[in-house]
Amino acid sequence: MPSATLPARDAALATLVAVVWGVNFIAIDRGLASAPPLLFVALRFVLVCFPAVFLVPRPAVPWRLVVALGLFMSLGQFALVYVAMHLGMPAGLTPLVLQSQVLLTVLFSSLALRERPTRGQLLGVLVGAAGLAVVAVGRGPHAPLLPLLLVVAAATSWAIGNVIARHARPTSGLSMVVWSGLVVPVPLLALSLLVEGPAAVSAAVTHPDLGALGSAAFTAYLASLLGYGLWNSLLARHPATAVVPFTMLVPVAGIAAAWVALGEVPAATELAGGLLLLAGVAAAALLSRRQAGLRRAANRTAAPVAGAAVGAGTVGASAAVRGAAGQRYAGCSGQGAS
Repeated sequence: MPSATLPARDAALATLVAVVWGVNFIAIDRGLASAPPLLFVALRFVLVCFPAVFLVPRPAVPWRLVVALGLFMSLGQFALVYVAMHLGMPAGLTPLVLQSQVLLTVLFSSLALRERPTRGQLLGVLVGAAGLAVVAVGRGPHAPLLPLLLVVAAATSWAIGNVIARHARPTSGLSMVVWSGLVVPVPLLALSLLVEGPAAVSAAVTHPDLGALGSAAFTAYLASLLGYGLWNSLLARHPATAVVPFTMLVPVAGIAAAWVALGEVPAATELAGGLLLLAGVAAAALLSRRQAGLRRAANRTAAPVAGAAVGAGTVGASAAVRGAAGQRYAGCSGQGAS
């Protein structure tokens, strides 16, 4: 049975993934300065899939789940995010709004997988959602509406992908990332030619910008192969409600990275919201761990009592059998019990 709370090692891995994903938005912002968004996503997944697809075995899950994961967690999520940032969504605010996927994943997994969140996880999600609201209030007026809605749509796509990954439970998170990523390049390249135009695509391909290539490499090798490889492995071993709350750390890392790299100084509301986010993740991890510990202790306490009751019943039955056998023996021999 998968644990309802993450062990310390897996909690550290989930935190590492969150930090990498937060910094990843700075790399995306840099790449979008010189590459069309849909083409940039296609390039990212070309680097994710090749040559890794020739080295990593196909995941031992049905093809329909591999394709579905690629459509929602990769193609849908990143196409919407890149277009939103291209239209003006700030690099520091994007990961914050994207974390609405936490609430959506808890909802979708409870409906589709019957994974009921613990009270500690619910408390953590509510505290984290309050932190998201605080930061959104501080930054919301500066974000245009259409990009904001696109990021919410991306969060929905990511949440569906989380549920698919949890349902598939691949033995290798890396293989799932690589093979599901094959869904992305061809459709987005065709869409890029149609929407962004052959001239823009030709200019980006024939005169590549080194900064854009470096950004694509970061997003492909660290954010996708490392980040989503670890992420899918965590989702395969633990309930989505235990893993997903850690992504509420992504906007904290994203805001900090935007502060350092882009000079986006966070306001007091952003700092307060970041602290609430951290408190939410801590509540989801620590309270659910405490509840799991209490359940294990209760099970250990109940087991000896049940065992003693079973043992007493066994001894009593054995004594009754021996007594009946002795009476039969005495009757047959004509002797008393003494």
